[in-house]
This record gives sequence, C-alpha cells and structure tokens, in this order.
Amino acid sequence: MNAYGAIIALALLADYTIHRVAEVRNLRALREEPPSGFEDVYDPETYRQSQRYARERTRLGMMSQSVDLAVLLAFWGLGGFEWLAGWVSEIAGGPVAQGLIFVAVLAAARGLIDLPFAIYGTFVVEARYGFNRTSRRTFLADMAKGLLLAILLGGPALAAVIAFFTYAGDLAWVYAWAVVVALSVAVQFVVPTWIMPLFNRFTPLEEGELGAAISAYAASVDFPLRSVTVMDGSRRSTKANAFFTGFGRTKRIALFDTLIAQHSTREIVAVIAHEVGHYKKRHVLQGLVLSVVQMGVLFFLLSQFLTQEGLFQAFGVQPSVYAGLVFFGLLLTTVETALSVGLHALSRRHERQADAFAAVTTRDPEAMANALMTLARTTLTNLTPDRFYVLLHYSHPPLVERVTKLAGGRSPGTP
Repeated sequence: MNAYGAIIALALLADYTIHRVAEVRNLRALREEPPSGFEDVYDPETYRQSQRYARERTRLGMMSQSVDLAVLLAFWGLGGFEWLAGWVSEIAGGPVAQGLIFVAVLAAARGLIDLPFAIYGTFVVEARYGFNRTSRRTFLADMAKGLLLAILLGGPALAAVIAFFTYAGDLAWVYAWAVVVALSVAVQFVVPTWIMPLFNRFTPLEEGELGAAISAYAASVDFPLRSVTVMDGSRRSTKANAFFTGFGRTKRIALFDTLIAQHSTREIVAVIAHEVGHYKKRHVLQGLVLSVVQMGVLFFLLSQFLTQEGLFQAFGVQPSVYAGLVFFGLLLTTVETALSVGLHALSRRHERQADAFAAVTTRDPEAMANALMTLARTTLTNLTPDRFYVLLHYSHPPLVERVTKLAGGRSPGTP
C-alpha cells in the first residue's frame, strides 16, 4: 500500500471513528426524565418510547455503517477494484461505457448491502413504534422508481463528466462543472411537476378555515402564494412535515396530510410562516450558491488528482477517469464530514432565523412552539441530543433550544 492508500484507509477509519464516537455520546446523553419545563411534551410512557426509539435507530445505523466499511475494506484488500476495472474494460469498448458500468456495479452492490437494513428499519423499527405505513408493494415500487430516476438523471450527468475529463483537456473541470450545475438547476424545475408525483399524490388544499388562514397570512407578508397542496404522506408514515419545492412558476407549498390531521390551524399557519421565512431570507438561494461553489472546487480538485498515478496504484488499477472519480470520493471522506459540519451550522442558523420570522410575522410565537412540541411528540424526537452529535448531524437546532428561544428564553410553562 502506497501513501495514497494509507491516507485513504486512515481517512475512512477516522471518519468511521468520529461518527461512532458521536453516536455513543448521543446514547449516553439519553436521560430517564425530560428536561426541566418540558415534562408536558411527553407523557412518561411516550418519553420512554422516545428513548428506546433513539437507541434502536442509532444502533441500526451503527451496524449498517460498520458493515459498509468492512465490506469496502475487504473488497479493496482482496483486489476487487482491480478485478472490476479489468472486467469492464473487457465488456465495454470506450471509457464512458466502461465508467457507467463500473459505477453502476459499485452502486448496485452498495444498495444490496444496505437493503436489509432499510427493510429492517422500515418494517421492524418504524413499525414497532407505530410510524410505518409503507406496504411491501410501495417499498418495492419506490426502489424501482428511484433506480429508474438514477439511470435517467444520474446516468447522463456521469457520462458527461467522464467524457469531459477524458477528451476536453485542461478545462474539462469547468465544462463538467457547468453541465452538472445546469442539470441540477433544471431538475429543481421539473421535480414538483414530474418527479414528486411519481412517489406521492398531491391535491389542492380544500377551501375552508385552514386555506383562508394561510391565504391571509401570505397576503400579510406579501408572499406570492401560487398554490398549497396536500401530500399523502400517511401512505408511508405517520410522521408529519411541510416544505417548499421548485422555483418560479413551479414553486409550491406542500403539507403532509398527517400535519393537517395532527395540528391546529394556528400551528399549521406558524409552520407555513417558518417556510415563508426561508423564502424571504433567501436561504434557498444561499444554499444553491454554496452548492455551486462547492461543486466547482471539487471538480477542480478532481482534475488535479486524476493525474496522480499513485492514487490508482493504491487500488491496483490503471488510470481512468471513472476509477479516479470513485477513489477521489473515498479520499475526500473526512473532508466531506468537515464540510458538512459547516453546512449544518449554517442550516441551523437559517432555521433559527425562520423560527424568528414566523414568531414575528404571525405575532404568535406560542403557536410555533406548540407546533414544534407536537411534532416532537408524534415523531418521538430525542430531547437531549449530545452536542457533538448535533454538530455532525443536525440541520435543525435541537427542539429544546428552539422552543426555549420562541418562549423568550424560558422553558415552556415557566411563568
């Protein structure tokens, strides 16, 4: 094993260790009693369920990641990458076709390894706590549709990247960057109209108290409300949510039917206000700009590493763009974790701003706090996550922090 191999192996092990330490710390942070002032969020039995749920989900994730790493290291150590590269060079005539097959085989193998954990998580853990409503037929249909989309959307993007880096010379990374960015933006316009309806049914929100309240709120903050739809989230889970999707004329607000069933009109308007806050604060645009910049940096770095023969020697294969893409991804493992810490921190900041926007514009911070506590209760949210775990994994601030902030720095129920 050369220097590149040693660095990649250490990066994989370091990343694995960091995440396992975070998960162990998170398990140790679980408490028998809820934080002071939050006793009414859960009844005692539901709170104990939330602790058990957190333990089961964490342990399942730890087992899945452990198997993934063990299989990857075994495949590498036994010459699997060398064998696969040799095989695709025999059955496919050009670098683009070889690259598509190479990546597809690795992706399919990863999917098959993770499948038992996905099945157990959905049909055992989620079902045990009353969340799962996904039928076997829906589960299989979702897998098939996801695979089809990966082929139709990911395949051309991957083929373009391989072709550019093979034939376009020194500016290949610029061309690849431009094409991937263009495809990513284009997908945002077609997702609401063509992709999301493949998985869920969207129907216009019926006229009534809720629709009138949402329209009145949107008018009060000068938000261009084009449509509010209801998504059949209950088809797969009892968990509730709401979100924005799309750009321009395709932009829409979607409410899970479970959200409507579990929350009052005041609370749903507060949730809508939170989502509007993201729009008004230009959080989506900021995220898009960051993503574009990040992709540009990664493509430039890729162009530099594709010329390093030692990277390929570490895996026993001849230099090729498609193998370099995979190995470069492994090399960046810990870098991606470090980047995710910064991105999660920015996301948590945006969530705090959206909470504040909702509290101010609705003049009803209590409704937002109540909505968050209801969501926590119905999803068995862990109220005492470890700070290091939050740093690595939380795109939203912990519930206790959000509710306390909305309550003016006091725990709910505190006079």
